[in-house]
Amino acid sequence: MKGRVLVVGFATRHVVRSAYAAGYEVYAIDHFCDQDLTWYTKEYQIFTELAELPERVADFCERYTFDCIVTTSGAETMDLGRTTCGTPRDVAARFCTKTGIQQFFEEHEFPVPPILPEGKYPAFIKPNVGAGGWRNTLAVTPDDEATWVNCWPDTPYVRQVPLQGIPCSVSCIADGTSARALSLNRQFNRGGEGERQFGFAGAVTPFLLQEREIILALAEDIATKSGCIGSLGIDFMLTNDGVRAIEINPRFQATLDIVEMSTDTNLFEMHCNAASGILPASRPNPVMTAARSIIFADRDCVVADDLKSLHPDIADIPWVGTEIEEGGAVLSVYGRGRDEPEALASLGKTITRVHRYMSRW
Repeated sequence: MKGRVLVVGFATRHVVRSAYAAGYEVYAIDHFCDQDLTWYTKEYQIFTELAELPERVADFCERYTFDCIVTTSGAETMDLGRTTCGTPRDVAARFCTKTGIQQFFEEHEFPVPPILPEGKYPAFIKPNVGAGGWRNTLAVTPDDEATWVNCWPDTPYVRQVPLQGIPCSVSCIADGTSARALSLNRQFNRGGEGERQFGFAGAVTPFLLQEREIILALAEDIATKSGCIGSLGIDFMLTNDGVRAIEINPRFQATLDIVEMSTDTNLFEMHCNAASGILPASRPNPVMTAARSIIFADRDCVVADDLKSLHPDIADIPWVGTEIEEGGAVLSVYGRGRDEPEALASLGKTITRVHRYMSRW
């Protein structure tokens, strides 16, 4: 065992698994505590509200000595009463608001969609605080914007010039003063209509395209200037007019699993090394193409089957008896192959298997 690690946040399974694979004894505080999280943890606790986290961290720290405490989604800026391994919370706080991200990009003259003045349409609306693209919307008319405001009253938001193109992201490792890009990933949005249409629904890596080196170099420049430490992700939109920076995520990303599969590396180990000022000597070369898709419930349902036999082609495995509302995430599905078509074909086969079970729920 290399050491004892506590992982804290809304969704931690991907980080927990990576830490376990790196040889650590892992403990977790998580909102979901899916089946597979329990496979990799010595002890875990579930929480309902983020405000519970400091007390739960204190409880763990009274009973154990940890070599490393790592925060994930929802906990990046919290004062947990302990030193965490990764981006300092004051730095992370800037990148947990859309206005902070916009100011950073503009300050450093990175290409970013400009803020759109009030009364100008169409406008891309994003809540100032939030992750995963949830509640983002395209307002074509004043009525569209008024509808959004009525749905989310008293929610500060930003209005940007809309972009058309391919959403993608770069996974990076940084030490606070320099950075290394690890992979360029093509992202999938949920689509459809409503508050979830621009939500994250999966990704495939590596994303091989002509602009790849330009985007990777831009991501390294952004990550270097961000002051982030450890794992971080940078979202882009590839448009006909070039690449545009969209967001900085100062934490482990939802692409962690497929980046590790594709590059045959361990991001948790890289994260800890970066906190000590050690970065990979070079960008890793992909050894395969890996894809992930999130399956969402098309109706209210109760999980009636134990799906663990589908592992390792699935993750975030719900317990039998779990109630899932329409539109809620059910689990993650993976595909692997020599190239993107082969990986997506593999992904599709597993999705079909999962849907056979879900049709009975």
